Amino acid sequence: MGLGTQFCCLLVGCVSLTGYQYYRQLTSPLPVPTLRLDDYWGPGNGATYREDTTIRPFNISYPEAVIQKLAHKLTDVPQLAPPLENAGAFEYGFNGDRLQEILKYWREQYLPKWATEREPYLNRYPHFKTQIQGLDIHYIHVRPTTGEAGSGKPVLPLLLLHGWPGSVREFYDIIPLLTEPSEDKEFTFEVIVPSLPGFGWSQGSAREGMGGQKMAIVVKNLMERIGHKRFFVHGGDWGALITDMLGTYFPESVFGLHQSGCGVMGTLATWKTMIASMAPRMFLEERYIPYYFPLKPYFSEILLESGYMHIQATKPDTIGAALVGNPIGLAAYILEKFSTQTNRAFRTLPDGGLQRAFSLDALLDNVMIYYLTDSITTSQRLYAEAFSKRELFAGELEQIPNTVPTACAKFKHDVLHTIDWALEGHYKNLVQSNHFDEGGHFSVMQLPDVVYRDIVQFVGKVLQPK
Repeated sequence: MGLGTQFCCLLVGCVSLTGYQYYRQLTSPLPVPTLRLDDYWGPGNGATYREDTTIRPFNISYPEAVIQKLAHKLTDVPQLAPPLENAGAFEYGFNGDRLQEILKYWREQYLPKWATEREPYLNRYPHFKTQIQGLDIHYIHVRPTTGEAGSGKPVLPLLLLHGWPGSVREFYDIIPLLTEPSEDKEFTFEVIVPSLPGFGWSQGSAREGMGGQKMAIVVKNLMERIGHKRFFVHGGDWGALITDMLGTYFPESVFGLHQSGCGVMGTLATWKTMIASMAPRMFLEERYIPYYFPLKPYFSEILLESGYMHIQATKPDTIGAALVGNPIGLAAYILEKFSTQTNRAFRTLPDGGLQRAFSLDALLDNVMIYYLTDSITTSQRLYAEAFSKRELFAGELEQIPNTVPTACAKFKHDVLHTIDWALEGHYKNLVQSNHFDEGGHFSVMQLPDVVYRDIVQFVGKVLQPK
């Protein structure tokens, strides 16, 4: 054997060994870390903090003067730039002509019925607050209704988690489906819907570090405060990440987790996705390939639509200062996401397609929550915390096995899709993965019946005798 041949063999051997070691490193499971469950997130150092464990009823109520002030701001509208003549849709952001229409509806039709219709509607479910780790945490708590169809059926606690720029309002249409007895399920649900820390009526952290992991601890402590040591959980957007963390870090607390827009961030999942993109028919049914591939349009969409994410991950307080107390900017900023993240094709429509998926009242209810609570800045800080080195690289979530029964609901127009092969590297008990040809990122608010049936199907599988 010549010297050159020996060198080539040695080089191939070294590369193979290095590659094998790298693969072993990526696939070696990491242990669940020990987490502090009592970190203090309120103002000051917390040295004298004594937690008030009282659960207090809460009523959404704002003085007429607050609503009149908002109406005045909606009357004093600045001169909005008209859309470009050759780009009259949403390609440059929220269409100014459409925004004027929405502001007029908000001012002339929505606000006049605030006290008689919208505020009572938001209060239609029981609301509560309690103190968790130094923060006042708001939540909705709906116990199942009684009836002949529900007699003798087990009642299962179900935690519902929203994301940004959503709120508890996303779940208003699915709550009665879950809690009312019906013949299509052999159980019913007791539903708990918290506002995440810093969102809506939940107090924001006074210190750095309140990312998804810490929020998972807060909502776990909340569920135990209510009386549930084990529960089912559903989440979308940031709620999906927190759902994953609940199952990964606290498997003894979770019966099963259901996600909309599930994904895995990590090196192994990325490699699996790249490999599958070369021969997708080997990994997917042909009808589902467009959900995931080709990758080029997916990356183009990320570049096109993720500018807000970069701002909020780096300077949330700056954009927050521009939006807080500014109903016009706030509506444009939030509602644009409900357009483009529901269906990217809506960018080509002058009205943004918003009312193809939602009612204006539902959308404005959500905007009102951010406006009335001045929570836009504190909600956006979640991006800065979640994308910090402290959270991104602490623990390598992908390599900590999540063994809890898991379901993934994949809506065609959602912003993120991950093939099951990549998901299964982390979710070791993926028992359900369903594709839906309609629906986008805010699936629970857009298609509550579809999400309800998917949750019921999943829970039925988990409860089946082994």
